[in-house]
Amino acid sequence: MLVKDIMTKTVITVSPDAAVGDIAQTMVSAGISGLPVVDSAGKVVGIISEGDLMRRAETETAPRRSWWLTLIGSPATTATDYIRSHGMKAADLMSQSIISVSPDDTLEKVANLLEGHRIKRAPVIENGHLVGIVSRSNLVQALSAIYSAGTPDISVDDTSLRAEVEHRIAETGVTTFYLNVVVANGVVDLWGVVSSQEERTAIRVAAESTPGVKGVNMHISANPQLLSGV
Repeated sequence: MLVKDIMTKTVITVSPDAAVGDIAQTMVSAGISGLPVVDSAGKVVGIISEGDLMRRAETETAPRRSWWLTLIGSPATTATDYIRSHGMKAADLMSQSIISVSPDDTLEKVANLLEGHRIKRAPVIENGHLVGIVSRSNLVQALSAIYSAGTPDISVDDTSLRAEVEHRIAETGVTTFYLNVVVANGVVDLWGVVSSQEERTAIRVAAESTPGVKGVNMHISANPQLLSGV
């Protein structure tokens, strides 16, 4: 399997000018812990995560520095702490050190990267554009899908079968959030969130009716408040 076989293609992003409150609400509503920050040209300029919103003045969790630490500490560190606890937009809080991968990277490379940099996710960039996001959860989903299929081997047709399943799901007209499709030996595992049980059923039917699919494992939840929260 490669990154393109397991990555989440539907990526929720925010702009550099996105307000802190909107960012927090988006994360909560969509059930995610991080967002790529994308500028008007479609370029990923940063990543903002739960960790960037943990120490905030509003929640009285901002770092408190004693007077003697202020004297001996780095002015730059003090300034950075203040920006992170009081900044009001994504550009002030995001990490500008972007660790990215390409669609054709191996899963081994992704695992090494996420572990080595102690991060949970990485944007997938192709020709300078964001095409998806791959996370630790995606790697676990891939492992689960492989063993659900009964063998750790992937057939050569799984990539094209995944594309056809995604095409058929798109034809349902259902709005999905963080939909991810993983195919291993003809068995389809589906993750994501929709706004109703009917939409969940439509996705299952679309996958089951795709020629070549041997089985479908549903991990999609229905959240009626999702559309109004994002």
